[in-house]
Amino acid sequence: MTRDYLLTYSQNMDAIFKALNDPARRAILDSLRDKDGQTLSDLLPQFDMTRFGVMKHLGLLEEAGLITTYKKGRFKYHYLNAVPLQEVIDRWIEPLIAAPLARGMIDLKSHLEGDQTMLDTRTPDFVHQTMIRCTQDALWDALTRADQVALHHFACSKASGDATATGDRMDMIRQDGSVMLSQKVTKIEPKSRLEMTFEPNFGDGVKTISHMAFVIEVEGPHCKLTCEHYEIPEAHAGVRDGWARYIASMKSWIETGTPIKLPN
Repeated sequence: MTRDYLLTYSQNMDAIFKALNDPARRAILDSLRDKDGQTLSDLLPQFDMTRFGVMKHLGLLEEAGLITTYKKGRFKYHYLNAVPLQEVIDRWIEPLIAAPLARGMIDLKSHLEGDQTMLDTRTPDFVHQTMIRCTQDALWDALTRADQVALHHFACSKASGDATATGDRMDMIRQDGSVMLSQKVTKIEPKSRLEMTFEPNFGDGVKTISHMAFVIEVEGPHCKLTCEHYEIPEAHAGVRDGWARYIASMKSWIETGTPIKLPN
């Protein structure tokens, strides 16, 4: 770990803890947890604050990475982003305990298929974002190459099928050889955007297919990775926990060589 990395990490943590220190901001996060993807107009009636006050709190939460936004037309939708908190838990808390990893089993609950044309005409049910210190090529390979997905995926031990062209199918495989999750590429913009189905084979048996997209934006020595998930069925409400674990494990693997895997 470099001195620069420690400084960046400390500054990020300072912003997170500062944002969480205010009860109004915690209330906004609670509201987004209950209903993700709200606009300023949706949030405003819920709080005894001026429009400027709510906007200021939203700005601080976004600066800390605790929420992320999605613009469509003149509207700006706000989403709870659990990734920074998950990174704190994985780094500081989970190494000290050995039990509460059951929460990770309600992960990756997002499922996709069907006539997946253009996700950019729809509004995602939730959005996760994180910054990863890596090249665009490295992040793209981590998302699309089955051998790399198997190395960093928090819950599977193998993966088959690269996701490099429209129609390609990737399967995430458990240690017992069963398929945990299948994804089919529906649209691809190399190194920038990857749209796939999400076809789960876990949880409560609900196999409803939904859709998701990974978006990569280069910002200096970092890449900003955005995960968008669309049409999530009610039975898969725990999906954000899974995405938080997936992204946190991939980020750790890319930056340090060590993924954050669930115990066997």
